[in-house]
Amino acid sequence: MPFLPGETDNSAAANKSLGEPRQELYPATMVSFEQAAAFSALAFVMVATPGPSVMFVVSRALTAGRRQALLTVVGNSAGVYLQVVGVAFGLGALVERSVVAFTVIKIAGAAYLVHLGVQAIRHRRALAAAAIERPAMTRRRALGALRDGVVFGFCNPKSIVFFAAVMPQFVDHTAGDVAQQILVLGLAVPAIALVLDSTWALAAGTARQWLARSPRRLAAVSGSGGAVMIGLGTSLLVTARH
Repeated sequence: MPFLPGETDNSAAANKSLGEPRQELYPATMVSFEQAAAFSALAFVMVATPGPSVMFVVSRALTAGRRQALLTVVGNSAGVYLQVVGVAFGLGALVERSVVAFTVIKIAGAAYLVHLGVQAIRHRRALAAAAIERPAMTRRRALGALRDGVVFGFCNPKSIVFFAAVMPQFVDHTAGDVAQQILVLGLAVPAIALVLDSTWALAAGTARQWLARSPRRLAAVSGSGGAVMIGLGTSLLVTARH
């Protein structure tokens, strides 16, 4: 239909006005169901396989109890997601390619673990006595458990290199913002870790309660948990980038 001078195709303008905001509100960076399912399956296998995180949570449950172990799980999950954020914005590639960056993170995590292990061994009798008395969880102890988990989760160089190498393979580079896709995909890791690692924390914490019937035996177990932390820290020191 011809238009008079000054008139416009209102239907075309209306279609354009309806179409453009939809693209702005719903950008093509959403992760597809296939991407999310595939990465979640891999994340489940990675988290379910007993490794440093599980050993750390179990040793924390044996040395400090179930409540602190559960808070450590929350902190560890947050620390792992900080690694995902780092991968999304280039830190993962830097750690993967730079010997210096990899070594700094590795030494920081190892030193912190050894410190926690030494403290657990030194104060094993006090920890055993506290387990029998069951004092109330203070804010300081709760924040300390969260902090320990965050530091351990973020300073594990093996997982950040894994994320840097694997996560880009699940990203659709034609769909839009790659960093946003990585951040969305990475949510699967802390979600799965919260469930599975909490199971380990509850199981080890229950075993500790049974051991609490004997203060001497519980002190020995607390010391063993500290030795496990020291062993984890030592294993991090000898971790290679490959």
